[in-house]
Amino acid sequence: MTPEGSSLPGLDLLRRVTVRPRERWEVAPFKALLRAHHYLGFRGVVGESLAYVAEADGRWLALLLWAAAAFKCRPRDGWIGWHPTLAWQRLPLVANNVRFLILPGVCVPNLASRVLGLCTRRLSADWERGWGHPILLAETFVDPARYAGTCYRAAGWQPLGLTRGYARCSGGWAHHGRPKQVWVRELTPGGHALLGDPCRHPHGRRGIAKMKLDTKGMDALFEVLRQVPDPRQRRGLRHRKLSLLAIAVVATVCGARSLEAMAQWARQCTPAERQRLRYRRHPRSAQFEVPSEPTLRRFLQRIDAAAVDAILGPWLAGLSLRQGEAVALDGKTLRGARRQDQSQVHLLSLVVQSSGITIAQCEVDQKTNEIPVAPELVRAVPLQGSCVTADAMHTQQELARCLVEERQADYCFTVKDNQPQLKQDLDTLFAEQRAFPPSA
Repeated sequence: MTPEGSSLPGLDLLRRVTVRPRERWEVAPFKALLRAHHYLGFRGVVGESLAYVAEADGRWLALLLWAAAAFKCRPRDGWIGWHPTLAWQRLPLVANNVRFLILPGVCVPNLASRVLGLCTRRLSADWERGWGHPILLAETFVDPARYAGTCYRAAGWQPLGLTRGYARCSGGWAHHGRPKQVWVRELTPGGHALLGDPCRHPHGRRGIAKMKLDTKGMDALFEVLRQVPDPRQRRGLRHRKLSLLAIAVVATVCGARSLEAMAQWARQCTPAERQRLRYRRHPRSAQFEVPSEPTLRRFLQRIDAAAVDAILGPWLAGLSLRQGEAVALDGKTLRGARRQDQSQVHLLSLVVQSSGITIAQCEVDQKTNEIPVAPELVRAVPLQGSCVTADAMHTQQELARCLVEERQADYCFTVKDNQPQLKQDLDTLFAEQRAFPPSA
């Protein structure tokens, strides 16, 4: 292996070029070459990353380094069209080409675009093997004062525009006054559409489940939803209460996390799914009418949320809970939500850990805490055969008895200094096991 090669003339060299991930024993020379010859140098990367070496006949020709995508990039984010919350969730599916170096003395026409093409073809698969998820979009920033980005254009990359000339610095943003040209390339056909669609799974599947409820399951759901009172006046109604509630429930189970996502999910349903959800038909054209986002929003804002939670909890538990499923008992204070007396809203929830579905929740009154509310919450849903996890606050005898004796469930509680006697008893019980290996 020769890290730095001399000039290698001949167009047939391009056919012999290979791109492979960097080996462990090549880390030191790889970093040294970047520090010595790349105009940005090299100080390290944060988070997920992959390094590649382009070589021919055992000689290094180029080095590439990929890392996490830019936290914020207005041209990229506008091109994808994703919501800030969705961007935060799916940013790991974007990789940034933070360093690309053709080594000194290597002068071969079209080598840079050839290396980029070979690397992007295998990047997503390599990333999934190394980090457990694929890459849908590749990005990079090119300094227009130094380079025109010709090799990226030749490799099929697309320019999106200039940045505003800011860089992340010590948790904030600092203006450096050198805007960069943003280039992107989709590694999956329609990758940027998948990233920006809140109703589709980023790997190409729509949500957690795509209408896996059969006719029998939908009939059971409608029977449950009939118990929810309709807050609207009868005059002028277009969409049925059952249809709007079913769309909201099934869209949420399928991964929708906002009203706009629910409306988009409703638009993407097939005619068979619309019939199963009992969409309203137009009286003249007989076509299914899709409720808009304002319609869903106005309806859900007026519905009795407490009644919906109480009615849907057992149904969701029966749908998503399997034998031995882990359920998390956790409380959160809602940011930005206030009561009329300006006190904050605090909710205690039971969440299925594998799917993230909330099967029960209740509001905790400001005059009390989560401890007396927890037993009432676990009694509201069937938890037989499940394992309930909770933090140290809920390490209480009453809750443990309620789970084991009344709900036939298991529990896994945390023991900290708020239970000094119990912690001491556990330290004494497991002291012998911690003394490992035993003395001779």
